[in-house]
Amino acid sequence: MTEPVQDETIEDQGVREFLLRHPPYDRMRREHLDYLLAHLRAIRFADGEAVTDPAAGPAEWFYILQEGLIVGEDQGEDESIDGNAWELVPGECFPIGALVNGRPVRNVQRAVGEVVCLAMPRAAFDALRELSPGFNEYCANRLSGLLERVKRQVQAEAVRDLGEDSSLNLPLAEKTLKAPLTAGPETPVIEVLRGMSAAKVGSMVIVDAEARPIGIFTLKDLMNRVALPGVPQDAPIRQVMTPDPISVPRSAFAFEAAMQMAQAGIQHLVVVEDGRLVGVISERDLFSMQRVGLVNLSKSITAAGSVADVAARTGDIHQLVAQMVAQGVKVGQITQIITLLNDQIVERVIAIVLDEIGGAPAIPFSWLAFGSEGRQEQTLKTDQDNGILFEAPAGMAPEEARALLMPIAERINHALAQCGFPLCTGGIMAMNAECCLSAEEWRARFARWIDQGTPEHLLKSTIFFDFRTIWGPKAPAAALRDWLMERAAANSRFRKQMAANALQNTPPLGLFRDFRLSGKGEESNTLDLKLNGVAPFIDAARILALAHRVPATNTVERLTGAAGAGALDAGDVAAWTDAYDYIRLLRMRTNDEQAAAGSALTNRIDPARLNDLDRRILKEAFREAKRLQTKLALDYQL
Repeated sequence: MTEPVQDETIEDQGVREFLLRHPPYDRMRREHLDYLLAHLRAIRFADGEAVTDPAAGPAEWFYILQEGLIVGEDQGEDESIDGNAWELVPGECFPIGALVNGRPVRNVQRAVGEVVCLAMPRAAFDALRELSPGFNEYCANRLSGLLERVKRQVQAEAVRDLGEDSSLNLPLAEKTLKAPLTAGPETPVIEVLRGMSAAKVGSMVIVDAEARPIGIFTLKDLMNRVALPGVPQDAPIRQVMTPDPISVPRSAFAFEAAMQMAQAGIQHLVVVEDGRLVGVISERDLFSMQRVGLVNLSKSITAAGSVADVAARTGDIHQLVAQMVAQGVKVGQITQIITLLNDQIVERVIAIVLDEIGGAPAIPFSWLAFGSEGRQEQTLKTDQDNGILFEAPAGMAPEEARALLMPIAERINHALAQCGFPLCTGGIMAMNAECCLSAEEWRARFARWIDQGTPEHLLKSTIFFDFRTIWGPKAPAAALRDWLMERAAANSRFRKQMAANALQNTPPLGLFRDFRLSGKGEESNTLDLKLNGVAPFIDAARILALAHRVPATNTVERLTGAAGAGALDAGDVAAWTDAYDYIRLLRMRTNDEQAAAGSALTNRIDPARLNDLDRRILKEAFREAKRLQTKLALDYQL
């Protein structure tokens, strides 16, 4: 490995202009950029020459690739460059992690053709981190910093018509809250009504002597608790108020308030600080610039009188998601909202179908979601993956119970298809006998997969093991989950098979080009953001959860849970979560653009259509996926 020397002085304007085209240098103050330029040294590497090597000890040089191509090889690979490599292109810098942590690099990084790097010694690197907050933030949180920039870029492009205060990522403390209209619990009803009329509001918060909210009085209360029962107008308001109003702390994010409103079916929340009332926030405050409101959409779904009425609301979900992407709402929050609304659609459809057949059958059952719905990670492009877990009444065989439930399930499956959830081409639906099972039958099926581990069993495990209850009693599925955790944690052979299977799907990092492309016909030379993008994170998180008895089904919660169990480093989990969220966001943006254009939704994307920032972050995200897979390979010695 060549020791950097001052081959060329770094004084010309061209180098400055080169740096200003790439993050983080384009955001650095001039004096900090001057310091960087003064301490850089140009060095040339010949074709095949190692630029970094783990055997060289702790990293001592910071490099910025100026010309050429550098390929990184996994430690322990053959010294020759092969198809399992990934590459760096001009503008990228390395090895930041090794420098920040004072350790050797993890990979051999080798020149492909003649390469020119701008090199800075570690002492100057450390000094620049002290001088420049922007450079330090980039080095400490490189991927999250780039993600923040792309989020702002998306907002700038998509929110031209939205107000500056419309983001759901803001804490309520940064929003202008309505001054609360209050009354004491002994205030007569008539005085409360006069106050509401004068202020032209539809509610009043009832507080105690210490300004703690103890109730709320609304026009609905006026009708149901005063007018209809004939309560005297001089009665104290405490007798007719709705007690214990739902509240959120002032430190909560607007997103959390919106979710609480949607889940409770209300349009106002009281905001408290140290338990005392500080304001009231409404759905209109949160979504004042939106054409579709989350709470109203949620209420319209739950109040729908027919499957056709439910189906009419699905287009509003697409519109709401588009608005939230424009607002810069985090992708994890968007998928939670999609999940909330999709769950409500399923619940309402089941209720409508059961009402049409004269009520629920005398067989207790739970409607289960599998796959992305089970993980609460649905996007706009989704189909049905569902099943039934039932308990046959005493004296009734499972086959008899199944025969009664499957026709009902078929009606539900087809009603969901009418609402925009296509029937699963693989048949993973409750109307199929193998997806409509008793708890004992589910355990026997899962036990067979774990004990035998055939390729078909491994594939089915990646779908069915991500189950959760959407409708019906939750306890049976919780008990099944506990059983599954113990059974899988005790079978390392099965988990190793799952890991080996997962590692066959590698991130599409190519050699001598940015990405390894695939596809046929119109989708040739594209990337599959589902199969090669999010799947490596999902599969690794599932295996880690099974190994460490983490009951969560959500991918981020699984990774976080594994870190809590001591199996993963929290810093690594943060980087993997950032990478996973970016790929999900890019997939969601792509689907949103396709929906707006009236095109069929697809998981494929042409990287040539991405801007430089998106291409760079996508490469970083794929590298993080590869690093997570490396962790999996080491755990199972694959």
